[in-house]
Amino acid sequence: MLEQDLWLRAADDIAWELRQARQEGRTIPQELQQQVQNLPSGGSREQAAWKLYDAIAQLPVDPAQAAREPDDLDAIRALRPQSTPLTLSGDVEDRVLGGWLGRCAGCLLGQPVESWTRARIQGLLKETNNYPIARYLSSDLPEEVRKRWDVTDGPGPYDALHKNWINLIDCMREDDDTNYTVFSLKILERVGRDFTSEDVAVGWLTSLPFLLTCSAERVAYRNLANLVPPPASGSLRNPYREWIGAQIRTDLYGWVNPCDPETAADMAWRDARISHTKNGIYGAMFAAAMSAAAFGGGTPTSILRQGLGQIPAQSRLTAAVEEVLQWHADGLSAEEAVERVHQAWDETDSFDWCHVIPNAMLVAMALLWGECDFTRTIGLAVECGFDTDCNAATAGSVLGVLLGAKALPAQWVEPLADRLQTGVHGYPEASISDLARRTVALMKR
Repeated sequence: MLEQDLWLRAADDIAWELRQARQEGRTIPQELQQQVQNLPSGGSREQAAWKLYDAIAQLPVDPAQAAREPDDLDAIRALRPQSTPLTLSGDVEDRVLGGWLGRCAGCLLGQPVESWTRARIQGLLKETNNYPIARYLSSDLPEEVRKRWDVTDGPGPYDALHKNWINLIDCMREDDDTNYTVFSLKILERVGRDFTSEDVAVGWLTSLPFLLTCSAERVAYRNLANLVPPPASGSLRNPYREWIGAQIRTDLYGWVNPCDPETAADMAWRDARISHTKNGIYGAMFAAAMSAAAFGGGTPTSILRQGLGQIPAQSRLTAAVEEVLQWHADGLSAEEAVERVHQAWDETDSFDWCHVIPNAMLVAMALLWGECDFTRTIGLAVECGFDTDCNAATAGSVLGVLLGAKALPAQWVEPLADRLQTGVHGYPEASISDLARRTVALMKR
């Protein structure tokens, strides 16, 4: 049981490494695939699986794809498109608070149904007269409704946290999507704006409990504890290296660099590379750059383009988000757009609901079809499925900065009670408004 909790089983990871290898353009020999299918049972299974895992991980990447998707910051800079300069507008303090509140509200909305299928989410929403979403989700339901949609209040067998249904909370409860935002604030306050990847690694080991990390972060944490430094900590036996984890960590780097997407993305790169590679890193840079760009006003389209302006123009993530932008320009409905995302990703053997690319597509979709309406934007991010709390938190953060705290609907802000609980050492509970003030203090003046 402990081994499963710690995610140390190669027999589980090898299936994800096969999917990741295909994503990266590796050709997998039939012989290797056959050996994976015929892994022995019993005590020798894990030893054999690790050997096969390492053999798959060492397969050569398609050279053309590797050239399009580097991990090195200078190489990334050389492949990104030219950005348009931005001018800061509005009340900075109000907009930073809007980012914090937007992230918390989106996370709180999506957390209870994280990992649910789209059909299950929409089924519950429709049966409770909350489709399209207009309010937080409650588990205070008739027993037959709870059974029909398998609504539970507690954590699953491997979840660290309880479900944050609105009827069970009195503030913004702990979640990894907000833990990392607070952690970024702590790093900047303790180390400064010139922090390194090593500073982030040490900060994890001293500030974050191991079992509050997930997927790529948990593998990276294990590697760091075994003295594997960044960036190898993000790639060694890490089949989750292009999942969404880094994309959810970096909003604050945008908040402390208003209208400076490049610096925001550079900070995000320093953070993301300890646990991710390629598009996993780009997702972090994309999110941070959008958070910075939102201070300049504009439209969701222009903000998305600023985000894409900080990552390689020929990357898979850029191509995916560009596709969503084109669907919007072509006049597709939100329903048609999300259906296309699911058709493309549900049917592939490279899919996981935590992979960064389809989730970045849904963040883009929520921002575009949300049309600067906060309720519609975070609602769409949840109705679409996949990583619901992560996507709603990112979309809510960007729109919160764009609109400012004063413009956010009270129905989403008041239940937060200006209180955020975290798992970050030294921050068991904090005032959201105080966190925003401290964020403003970290801006480069």
